[in-house]
Amino acid sequence: MFKKFLLILLFMAGLGVSSSILLRELVVRDFNRLTEAEQEDRVSWVVADLESAFVKQKSWNPEMAVEDAVWALQLGLDTRVRDRDGTIVMDTSRALASLEPEQRVRLKVASGFAQLAGTGEFYVYPLFLHGEEIGQLEVRFLPDARNSFFTSRTNRLLVYSALILGVIACILSIVIARRLSRPIVRISQAAQNISQGNLTERVEIPGNDELTSLGQSFNTMAHTLQVQNKLRKQICANLAHELRTPLTIMRGQLEGVLDGVIPNDESRIRLLLEENQRLTTIVASMEDFFEAQASVLSLDIHQLQLRQLFDNLALSFEVAAREKGVVIRVESDDEIMVSADPDRLSQVFINLISNSLKVTPPGGEIILGGKQIASGCIITVTDTGCGIAEEDIPLIFERFYRGKDGGLGLGLAIVRELVDAHGGTIEVTSQKGAGTVFTLQFPAEPKTTQFSTIAT
Repeated sequence: MFKKFLLILLFMAGLGVSSSILLRELVVRDFNRLTEAEQEDRVSWVVADLESAFVKQKSWNPEMAVEDAVWALQLGLDTRVRDRDGTIVMDTSRALASLEPEQRVRLKVASGFAQLAGTGEFYVYPLFLHGEEIGQLEVRFLPDARNSFFTSRTNRLLVYSALILGVIACILSIVIARRLSRPIVRISQAAQNISQGNLTERVEIPGNDELTSLGQSFNTMAHTLQVQNKLRKQICANLAHELRTPLTIMRGQLEGVLDGVIPNDESRIRLLLEENQRLTTIVASMEDFFEAQASVLSLDIHQLQLRQLFDNLALSFEVAAREKGVVIRVESDDEIMVSADPDRLSQVFINLISNSLKVTPPGGEIILGGKQIASGCIITVTDTGCGIAEEDIPLIFERFYRGKDGGLGLGLAIVRELVDAHGGTIEVTSQKGAGTVFTLQFPAEPKTTQFSTIAT
């Protein structure tokens, strides 16, 4: 991973340096074009001045040609003027020879003519008067020291910047590659440790970026796996505890009857029947849970009137609620409809209402509510019971998680499986000592695969 990041960063750094080189080439090219355009303008000025001088003098005047040659030299041009017969009328060397020695030296040094005389190619520009050629101007461009300085300085700065930026880019690439790869390597190692059974493995990634978020998500996953593993380990203990008591009682009673120590009367048979009923209830709970997991394959979806379903449930729990002094109240309009399997949905609310009755003290109430929304239906089961501890809320839907009230810990797990099978969601909010609210949401249209399985 480190090598991959490093190669990517170095590649990006190389692109940056290449871009700077390309930019320099474009700048120098445009600068040269601008310089060439300026040189052409200077030649045009000299051509125009020579043609004007010829018009005034009606012929080539050596004195005027000298002035133009000196002026052209100041513009960076080495010139020769020929008449229409090809005879040289004036050139830069003759013009300089006609000047005073000090002026001559100063012009040669300023223009660089002394070092560059006799080198380079002359370009011919015809001179016209009224459309008739009157001569030719031959021009050789003298290099401008300022342009050469700009070009050399640009090349030198490019080399220095490429070296400095290249070194900085390499160093930063190594640092950044290590910083980027270290958390990923750490998470990879932690994932490997978890795969080997070390569920206590966690990662600490400082910062506030995507890698930090990834580390937090990994820790959450590891914590969930640890809790799930702990719950799975409790399965055998829970089942053994639930099964051992009735089996031990039944075995003891039967051995006593066989040994003649315990009379085989009606009360003894009734006791054995009660213990058998406990075993049947445990096995039935297990069957209900596994059936709930597979319920998506056997849902019989109908449009149900929620108010009627709640009224039937309230009537079913009327006796149990009256004995405990709890009121079951329905708050749902007649037109609210829910798409669900009637039997499965009844099983969901039977489990929720049974749990609410267990934790609601005398004088409390259980409220069954419903609300129609565009995407489906929202249903709430609210009680004024003792509430759920905050640390228990994330775990109450887990299989075999048992609260302090005991039980197999399958009731709410069955509820969640059935709600998920309908494509719905279930959430719980609770305040210790103030009550609990279960909120269920069912879609307006269940999954098409659920309807297709009914036909089979």
